[in-house]
Amino acid sequence: MSNLLIKLFVKNYKDVENSKVRKSYGLLASIFGIISNIIVCLLKLVLGVIFNLMSLIADGLNNLTDAGSSCVSLFGFVLSSKPSDKDHPFGHARIEYIAGLIVSIIIVFVGGQLVITSIQDIIASFQNPFEPIDDLFFYVTLIALVISILIKLYQGYFYRKLGRTISSTSLIATGVDSRNDVIATSVVLLGLVFSKVFSFYIDGYLSLAVGIFILISGIKLIFETANPLIGEKPDNSLIDRFISYLKQSPKILGYHDLQIHSYGPGVYFATCHVEVDSKENILEIHDLIDNIEKQIQKEMNIITTLHMDPIVIGDPLNDKIKEEVKASLSDLPYILNIHDFRIVKGPTHINIVFDVIVSQDKALNLEEISKEIDSRIHALSENYHPVVTIDYDYTSYLSD
Repeated sequence: MSNLLIKLFVKNYKDVENSKVRKSYGLLASIFGIISNIIVCLLKLVLGVIFNLMSLIADGLNNLTDAGSSCVSLFGFVLSSKPSDKDHPFGHARIEYIAGLIVSIIIVFVGGQLVITSIQDIIASFQNPFEPIDDLFFYVTLIALVISILIKLYQGYFYRKLGRTISSTSLIATGVDSRNDVIATSVVLLGLVFSKVFSFYIDGYLSLAVGIFILISGIKLIFETANPLIGEKPDNSLIDRFISYLKQSPKILGYHDLQIHSYGPGVYFATCHVEVDSKENILEIHDLIDNIEKQIQKEMNIITTLHMDPIVIGDPLNDKIKEEVKASLSDLPYILNIHDFRIVKGPTHINIVFDVIVSQDKALNLEEISKEIDSRIHALSENYHPVVTIDYDYTSYLSD
C-alpha cells in the first residue's frame, strides 16, 4: 500500500535528491497523518464521552496533537522548498529541521501532560471505589483500541519509510511519535483488560509509565533534531564519495582542510584544499580543478570550491627536513596530518612552514600543542624556525 500511495502521489518518486520530489513526499506523509489522526481521535473521543472513560479521552486528545504535528510537518515541507532569495541566499531547507524540532517539543509536552494527568488519576482512584466494567463498554472499547493500534502501527511504518527515503528528520520524529502512540494505546488496552479480569484499578499506573517513556523519547528527539541546526559532521558515506572524485586524477597529490556545510536536507556547500606539483602548468591544473568542481556539483549536488596548493616535489633539502619533522611528531596521537610543507632558507636559519590538523577530541589546547611542536623542531636543530598553522579536522575525513 505504501508503494502504491508513493507512485500515485509522488511524481518521479525515485529522484529523492530533487527538492520538488522531497516536497511531494512530505506533503503525502503530512496529509496522510492529518486524516488518519483525526479519524483515530474522533473514534476515541466519541467512545470516551459515551462511556465516560477519561484515559480514552486523554488518548484521543493525544492523537489530536498528532494531527497538529502533521500540520507542522506540512508547513515545514512547504516552506523549506521555497527557493533562495536575497535575505536567504542558501535557501530555506533548514525549515524542515525546525519543523522536526517543533514536533519533538510537542512530544515532550504530551509526555509531560500524560505524567501529570496519570498522577492525578492515581490520587483520585484512592478516593473512589472501583466500579465494575460493563460488558458492552468493554468489548466496544476493546475493538476501538485495537483498530487505533493497527492504524497507528501502519502510520509509524509509513512515516519511517518516507523519512528514511528522503532522509527527513521531521518525518522520522513523527514516526517516533506514532510509535509512542501505539505504546500509549496498548497500555490503555492492557489496563482495560486487567481491570475487567481482576476488578482492580491499574490504568493510572500504566499511563504514568507510558508518560515517562514518551517524555524521555521526546527529549532524545529534541537533541537529535537540533543537531543539524547546530552543525554536525557529515555522513561518512558522503565524505567518502566526495573524496573519491579527488582521487580520480593522478595530478592531485593530496587533499586537506575539507569542510562540508549543510543548509538543509540535500543542500550542501564544500571547500577543500588539493595539493599539486608546483611544476605543473597552472592553466591546465586550474581547468582540471574546475572540471572536478562541476562534476561534484552535477553528480552529488554539492556546490564545491577547491583551493589549489602547489607543493615542492624532488627538492633534496626540503624532503630531508620534512621527513625529520614528520618523524619527530609521529608519536603525538592528536596530530592527524601535516601538509603545505615548505622551507625558506635564510643566512642564519631556515623557516619551516607547514600546517597541522589535530583531532577534535584532543586533551590539550592549541597553545599547548603549538609549544610542543616548536620544542620538538628546535630540538632537531637550533637553526630550524617553525612557522606552524594548527587547525581541526572538521569532517573526520582523516581519522575515519
